[in-house]
Amino acid sequence: MNKILIANRGEIALRIIRTAKKMRIGTVLIYAPQDAGAAYLEEADETVLLDGQSLGDTYLNSDRIIAAAKAIDADAIHPGYGFLSENAAFARACRDEGIIFIGPTPEAMEAMGNKIAARKTAQAAGVLVTPGITGTVPELMTRYNSVGFPLLIKAAAGGGGKGMRVVQQEADLKEALEATAREARNYFGDDTVYIEKYIEAPRHVEVQVLGDQNGHIIHLYERECSLQRRHQKIIEEAPSPTLTPEVREKICTAAVQLAAAIGYQSAGTLEFLVGPDLSFYFLEMNTRIQVEHPVTELITGVDIVEQQINIARGEPLALQQKEIRQKGHAIECRIYAEDPEQQFLPSPGTMSFYKEPYGENIRIDGMQLQEGAIITGDFDPMIAKLITWGTNREAARTKMIEALEQYFIYGIKNNIAFLLGLLHHPDFTANRISTKYIDIHLADLLQQLENRKRAADIRIPLAAALVFSLHPRNKTPDSIWNRIGYWRPVPEIILNAEGRDVTVTIRRQALPAVDFEYDATIMEATLTPAGAQQFTITLNGQSHPVHIFETAPGVVIVRYNGFDYIIKRNDVLHIAADSTPPPSAVTSTAGNICSPMPGKVIKISVETGTTVQTGDLLLIVEAMKMENNILSPKNGTVTAIEVAEGDKVDTVTTLIHIEEATNKK
Repeated sequence: MNKILIANRGEIALRIIRTAKKMRIGTVLIYAPQDAGAAYLEEADETVLLDGQSLGDTYLNSDRIIAAAKAIDADAIHPGYGFLSENAAFARACRDEGIIFIGPTPEAMEAMGNKIAARKTAQAAGVLVTPGITGTVPELMTRYNSVGFPLLIKAAAGGGGKGMRVVQQEADLKEALEATAREARNYFGDDTVYIEKYIEAPRHVEVQVLGDQNGHIIHLYERECSLQRRHQKIIEEAPSPTLTPEVREKICTAAVQLAAAIGYQSAGTLEFLVGPDLSFYFLEMNTRIQVEHPVTELITGVDIVEQQINIARGEPLALQQKEIRQKGHAIECRIYAEDPEQQFLPSPGTMSFYKEPYGENIRIDGMQLQEGAIITGDFDPMIAKLITWGTNREAARTKMIEALEQYFIYGIKNNIAFLLGLLHHPDFTANRISTKYIDIHLADLLQQLENRKRAADIRIPLAAALVFSLHPRNKTPDSIWNRIGYWRPVPEIILNAEGRDVTVTIRRQALPAVDFEYDATIMEATLTPAGAQQFTITLNGQSHPVHIFETAPGVVIVRYNGFDYIIKRNDVLHIAADSTPPPSAVTSTAGNICSPMPGKVIKISVETGTTVQTGDLLLIVEAMKMENNILSPKNGTVTAIEVAEGDKVDTVTTLIHIEEATNKK
């Protein structure tokens, strides 16, 4: 194997490249026009543009991908995860063309990649499964009673939480089935839908397996991925803090038996639901590498991508089960461009500042993002994966908190503060979580996050911002105010801290020390540089680490205690236009309904003249491969529809005009 074509994008593409380089194997990376210019493309030995705007033209076009591999003499194709990674027809086409598919055989995909086939295999192997059925939307509408409510709807051919919905009652079933079928068709090219009985408050535990072409199969133990939003994982850890040693042995043994039953080759993951009594049920098999594979790599020392490549070129596993040990604890946080305060709506846009953490026992699987990078709405909103290791769970948790506090993303909404809140929460520390935890407790989690921020001493970021703004290096070099001190004529300064105006009076300035009066108290502050954007603010003799970023003249963001504080100098002339995107919520101005995010209109549910009530579905906008319902914010009548299904829209595009009921003559 001399050259691998990577049929994927982003962080997983870069992850595969790094292992291939270590193995001295050449790499070719395909890319869509939306990814042109991305920094990670430069890491590949060669790149191939697949022109076209849709996934069907690019990352889901198996014919064009295989043609590209043949044109540049690639021996093998690595599909990463998502896209064509679990497409048996693609794997078979690679084999037919004499190209090595770095993954399982198409037969194994057909046996385990489809949820219903996988369940039959599990039942034959004696592993418990939850009741479930599969089929088209019309078929399932006639058969759903055999499962009973509440039920869980999934894309039969997919994974990653795409299209997954919980339905509690019959009235919501048809719409949920149709939405799942649409997402499945758009993302996996197969609109077959699967229904299973929904288990209340389960844990999600998965087992990583490796199988070679000689029938040798081992496991690399388990991961727990119970913290999820929108049925997609955001925090994963290994080992599971839930399982006892006895249950761990049983679940890992069951995983190996299932993989052996189909002669599985390559890396794969068997997923299980674990009940409060630690009984477990087979859920599905992911016949590919998982997003969360780094936590397993950190606790076992095994490079899973390297194992995939070795298996694909026919090498026997060099590892024996008895050699695999779990060492320490690893936690992974997925960093997403999304707004937790708006039900995790995707938040694409341009990053005005980006800086990743680094240090011992911190790993970043990202895509070499930089300041000015655009997070497009055409793909999944994951920005990067942050992984930490510790000698035990508490050490890994503490290291993760430290890393998240050193992770800076500005210009777009993101989930860093929310992840920090979860890691600090006593329910996480005590492992009182389930797959439903975030859904149930979201409002409380957000409130506790806000309470923690309010409990912090606002004087610390306030003092840091004030001293920073007075320092000569933060003024125009040839300004007269640099020579005479532009604070002198106005010793009383109004600062806007987190939207609230506060007044400070400067009593003495001997930079980097400033004495000022705030809230009838004299403060002594000194700001000392400690690295790039890093400072130590000493306030009344107490020192505190902070990070400071100037986003515009007189406007700074101070990161203190894991929170960002926006502080403005009202007396400094600056461009006041906000650079942050509008809040991810349906807005209504003079009757105009706009989209909360850039995306594509995939369904319009009303017509001109339709009478709507507050909360009625108006249309659906797909962004970052997620469907987002746009609901009516008021009672009224639809007087105009400004878009059509298939149109691309942004946050200022008027979608629908509604005349309020109270305005009708």
